[in-house]
Amino acid sequence: MTGRPAPPVLPPSLRAWLGLIAALATLMVVVLGVLYAGHSEPGRMDRWIIQPTADSVRPPWRHVALATDFLGEPAGAATLVVAAVTGCLLLRQPRAAVLVVAGVGMTVATTTLLKPLVGRTIHDGHLSYPSGHTAFVTALALVVALLATGRLSLGRTAGTLLVLAAALVAGAAMGWAQVALGAHYPTDVLGGWCTALAVTPATAWLVDRIADWMADVGRLERR
Repeated sequence: MTGRPAPPVLPPSLRAWLGLIAALATLMVVVLGVLYAGHSEPGRMDRWIIQPTADSVRPPWRHVALATDFLGEPAGAATLVVAAVTGCLLLRQPRAAVLVVAGVGMTVATTTLLKPLVGRTIHDGHLSYPSGHTAFVTALALVVALLATGRLSLGRTAGTLLVLAAALVAGAAMGWAQVALGAHYPTDVLGGWCTALAVTPATAWLVDRIADWMADVGRLERR
C-alpha cells in the first residue's frame, strides 16, 4: 500500500465548467417539463425538428435504431454497466466503478421520478418526458469521459471538450433511435440528455466527497 489518495472522479479542472453546464441543463429540464406538462402530442419544437412516426426509418436503418434502443433496455443496459464497472476495476479505479453505478442509477431514477410529475405521454398514454434511454447512455458516456480525462491528465479545455463530445455523441445516437422508432418526441430526448448533464457531474462530486471523508476517517482511526 502506498497510501497515495485515490484520484477524484470529477477532475478539479472541470468542476467549475461542469457545474455551470449542470445548472444550465437543470434549467432546461425544468423549462421543457413545464412547457410540455400534460401534453400528448408533439409540440412546435418537435415538429420543427422532426415529426416522429412509427415508420420514420426503414431497413436497414431501422435495424440500427432497434439495436441502439436495446442498449437502453434492461438487458442491454445491465451489460453495459457490468462492462464499465469491470473495466474500472481492472484499471484500479474503484471510485469510477462506484460512479458508474451511482451516476447512471441516479440519472435513471431522476427520469423515472420526473415522468409522472410532468405527465407527458405518447402512444396510448406511455409517459415520455424525459427520455430514460437517452439519459442512461449519456450518463454512462459522461462517466467514461471523466475517467479518460483523469487518466490522460487533460486540462480544462481538452477535458471539457472530451466530456461534452462524449455526451453529445452518445445522446445523439440514442436520441435518434428513440425518435426514429416513435418512442419519444425530440424534446423528450433533449430533456433526457440534459438530465444526465445535470445529475452525473453532481453525483461525481458527491462520490468524491464521500470517498474523501471515508479516507479521512480511516486515517484518523489508524493513528
